Amino acid sequence: MRHAEGYVSHEIEHGIATIEFFHPSSNALPAAILTDLAKTINDVGIDNRVKVIVLRSAGDRAFCAGASFDELMAINNEAEGKKFFSGFAHVINAMRKCHKLVIGRVQGKAVGGGVGLIAATDYAIATTDAAVKLSELAVGIGPFVVGPAVERKVGLSGFSQLAIDATEWRSAEWAKRHSLYSEIHNTIHEVDDAVSKLAQRLAHSSPEAMAQLKKMFWHGTENWDTLLSERAAISGHLVLSDFTRNAINKFKAKSVKQ
Repeated sequence: MRHAEGYVSHEIEHGIATIEFFHPSSNALPAAILTDLAKTINDVGIDNRVKVIVLRSAGDRAFCAGASFDELMAINNEAEGKKFFSGFAHVINAMRKCHKLVIGRVQGKAVGGGVGLIAATDYAIATTDAAVKLSELAVGIGPFVVGPAVERKVGLSGFSQLAIDATEWRSAEWAKRHSLYSEIHNTIHEVDDAVSKLAQRLAHSSPEAMAQLKKMFWHGTENWDTLLSERAAISGHLVLSDFTRNAINKFKAKSVKQ
């Protein structure tokens, strides 16, 4: 599924479905990409040929820059705001409800919604320079939609650190120490090798056993369809504030100067 900017693609080989997303702005997540990601995960999740899913982004630097600032600035009312942030909710819930285990391949930094994607995978393997940051509070929003997924992985204390200190990068070592990453490796080649080996092992494992494990891993999240929708409404309201508009404009201006 290609767009004027970016794409979501997938391929299935030997029981392994590899889903890749791309956007020229450091793999940001505009609404079209989010919609395609959720649909692809849902479709692959019910494909009997698939035993395990690998989620990755294109390029060799940024894993995901989070929400598209251009689309955030284009939101005119709370309904539009809730709809946009629900895109993140749909992707997280698609990974949560999918009966297949999802391996995250993280080759670089992740911000905001990108951290939420990583947290929603079942096993994430990253490079040592794959730092993370929840930058939402710095622009007046807050990581409301991705919060449950991130908190589930790193705990309330770790999530609080990320959410409150919104301008500070946390290293890949920090992320592994707090269980966001299961493994970290020095190079992208080493990460790809580790992802491939794990995916191949899982592709030869019992689909029923893995489905039951997945169900057990995500026990207690059955209310997330409602919870994440409610959180999307909070973000959809806050994004309309003068504070957020001014903060995003300042950030964009700073990025242009750099």
